[in-house]
Amino acid sequence: MLERLVTSIQNIFKIPELRSRVIFTLSMLAVYRIGAHVPTPGINNEELFKFLTERGGALMGFLDIFSGGALSRLTIFALGIMPYISASIILQLLTVVVPHLSKLAKEGERGRKTIIQYTRYGTILIALIQGFGIALGLEGMNDGAFVLDPGWPFRLMTVITLVAGTAFLMWLGEQITERGVGNGISLIIFSGIVASLPSAVVQTFDLYQVGQISLLLLLILGVVMLAVMGAIVFLESGRRKIAVQYAKRIVGRRVYGGQNTHIPLKINTAGVIPPIFASSIIAFPATIASFIQVPWVQSIGAQLAPGSLLYTMLYVGMIIFFCFFYTAVVLNPVDMADNMKKYGGFIPGVRPGQKTADFIYKVLTRITFAGAIYLAIVCVIPELLIYRLNMPFYFGGTSLLIVIGVGLDTAQQIENHMLMRNYEGFLGKGSLKGRSG
Repeated sequence: MLERLVTSIQNIFKIPELRSRVIFTLSMLAVYRIGAHVPTPGINNEELFKFLTERGGALMGFLDIFSGGALSRLTIFALGIMPYISASIILQLLTVVVPHLSKLAKEGERGRKTIIQYTRYGTILIALIQGFGIALGLEGMNDGAFVLDPGWPFRLMTVITLVAGTAFLMWLGEQITERGVGNGISLIIFSGIVASLPSAVVQTFDLYQVGQISLLLLLILGVVMLAVMGAIVFLESGRRKIAVQYAKRIVGRRVYGGQNTHIPLKINTAGVIPPIFASSIIAFPATIASFIQVPWVQSIGAQLAPGSLLYTMLYVGMIIFFCFFYTAVVLNPVDMADNMKKYGGFIPGVRPGQKTADFIYKVLTRITFAGAIYLAIVCVIPELLIYRLNMPFYFGGTSLLIVIGVGLDTAQQIENHMLMRNYEGFLGKGSLKGRSG
């Protein structure tokens, strides 16, 4: 197994285009990690880091994971890529209800570029609001002890710095997607989560050595994480195959069709999108509330912290909603049935046309519901166990899902590049034969 992995990695660097893409991706992620340690001007970063680490609570730990530690240190990338994700959510929701956006979504590449441009504008607007909220919050936090020189110059500098950091990350993600391997935005979140793992593991074992954590607690956490990882890998590769048969057609002297194939529907069509969308929506008001020194606002923010009952209910509900919403945006049973009928295809035992669309919709609804429940369990159960067992670091189901999901997608893209050039992929020779057949 290890030998095959080493061989696959060597094959990556034998393909010039793939080698350049991998190196470019790693270089851009390295730039992101360097920027995550550049402090925002005008702030006492050391004292702020100590304060947020000690009193930030579960919400700060949750948000800090997604920013790769940049939020607790309030670096230039403190807002991370979350404003972009929030803007994407808003645009996708508006696409369903706004006719102009719905028309753009159906115009192909031109419409897609216009929607992306709107998403960029929305990202800057959300980053401006969040950046200004953070600047005001810092001035009022702990009697202004973390701000070296309060006032409008500090506020403007902080807003400009944080917005510029988010804009740069947005551009960085787009460059990775276009010129590298994998989805750039997802890889930025992935690298932020992975970067915090080594220190969290070391911290956990340090607490074990001094007797603050029992061996049983460590074993329970390890078993839960392994079980969740196994479930994610198994279910992310799960497919519901709908058999499709194409009738023979004679065009001139040639015979077309007459073959059997299938439509592979993923159990989790939406991937890591639902938990990312859900967490970013909940985190937005919770973040604003954490910086407003008003008792009732602080109380609402505490209720929206990970581990609370309100947070868990909202989180599960939003995950289920976005699973169905994203699947409905990506897959249209009516279009699938029309395309199938156009090329002479049909599902055995199902009449072409509307009956086929109804059948696909029924199957899609069932597997989407199963996928939504799976996502909710994977994201919520480990987090509840961690908070109930008072583990010293946050690395719950959402983080595991993102890390494994993005890792599998990126590895699949790399493998496709290798198989196109007759190199053995990560899955070995059997995978190559199966795919070519």
